[in-house]
Amino acid sequence: MARVRSYGATKEVTGSCHVFKVSGVKIMIDCGMFQGSDEDKNEEAFYFEPASIDYLLVTHAHLDHIGRIPKLVKEGFKGKIYATSATMDLAQIILMDSAKIMSEDFQTRYRKALRKGREKKLSKPLYLPLDVEKTFQSIEWVNPEYDKYYDLCEGVSFIYRNAGHILGSAFIELSYMENSDSHTIVFSGDIGNNNGLVMPNLNKCDKTQSLYVETTYGDRDHRSIDETLKEFKDVVVKTLNNHGNVLIPSFAVERTQELLCILRDMYESGELPKCKVFLDSPMATRATVVYRNYVEELTNKCQQNVEEDGTVFNFDSLIYTETPEASKGINDIKSRAIIIAGAGMCNGGRITHHFKHRIWDKRNAVVFVGFQAEGTLGREIVDGAKWINILGEDIIVKASIHTINGFSAHADRDGIVEWISSMKDLQKVFLVHGELKSQKSFKKMLKKELNLNAHIVSFKEKIVLD
Repeated sequence: MARVRSYGATKEVTGSCHVFKVSGVKIMIDCGMFQGSDEDKNEEAFYFEPASIDYLLVTHAHLDHIGRIPKLVKEGFKGKIYATSATMDLAQIILMDSAKIMSEDFQTRYRKALRKGREKKLSKPLYLPLDVEKTFQSIEWVNPEYDKYYDLCEGVSFIYRNAGHILGSAFIELSYMENSDSHTIVFSGDIGNNNGLVMPNLNKCDKTQSLYVETTYGDRDHRSIDETLKEFKDVVVKTLNNHGNVLIPSFAVERTQELLCILRDMYESGELPKCKVFLDSPMATRATVVYRNYVEELTNKCQQNVEEDGTVFNFDSLIYTETPEASKGINDIKSRAIIIAGAGMCNGGRITHHFKHRIWDKRNAVVFVGFQAEGTLGREIVDGAKWINILGEDIIVKASIHTINGFSAHADRDGIVEWISSMKDLQKVFLVHGELKSQKSFKKMLKKELNLNAHIVSFKEKIVLD
């Protein structure tokens, strides 16, 4: 019997990892990192033998969907990895950055532990840069194109459809034979918001019997893109005109490019007050370069903005700060700066240093444009923290805090329902990639709107499909 076990993203957003077994073949969909309050799970051993996995199918390159792949390879996986070409290119950047951050963090913790005689109790990094290199050199990566059927193994085929989430993202339709009958199961990965800024709209899924679907925003709807743009522009213009600074924690892939697209439009239309815009994220800078190679996968708007050198998002006020020295130099700018920096959930990265220097000043504004998982510094601030601790120092929060969810790369509640509504023959719906509160709300919504019964998946739960 075909069955699925989920080893992450169960009643939580991060740690995506699902193992589909059919006819003795094990197919993993994503192998993501846990973030926020569940980060300790990353250090746990897999609840299966990595060597037993025959194939890994990757939906997209966000860390919570790819972050444990080097660990999987390090611990014995020798199968093939399937990912779109753009996803593979972005994954190399994101995983190497992840490895370097973990390595640097370990060195810092090791020096502190050494002074206390506790160095032997330290857990080592999940993986090192060398492990990332081996992941791409010793493992065969296959790059399926959108909307083309591929035979995975005997009796199992698949097709990647554009998920409209980030560059290269896909939802995956897996078809298999069971008792002489053909069946299809869809793994949504993360599906897009259809805001029309950088990514084209999410593709429809015409037919499936079973569906594993994300529910990150299953309990709410986003503002319209027009309202979202107005809110964002109002905050930026007001803050700059008051000689303040705008701090934007941003994910390196997609959100950063959307922001650059908007700020470029504001600059060219004259809406943007005189200022300097800093992209203070080496990873985001490298990811932005990747977009040059896949312009045909972006919206018509972005394609029309391509410069002669192939760049999509550049404008005169934009400054890339790749070195630590250049990043520190931003501290000398006292007003009228827009600082886009990682990490997106503020659980490390350069944004924390900018908070230390600016979040205590009431002239400044912090603009959150992405989901903040439980247990992250970003979530703490969004939830109204009056004080935060950065690098061991307690700092008062006086800057204005703004959460603008309309930019989300995730579909909202109505968007997910609309996507599901077009699926014929749908019999079983399984909810993953969402906090329990969101999933309970979406389960009720799905019953009310489409008369579908959904199941909220538990960790390691065995789901028999037929």
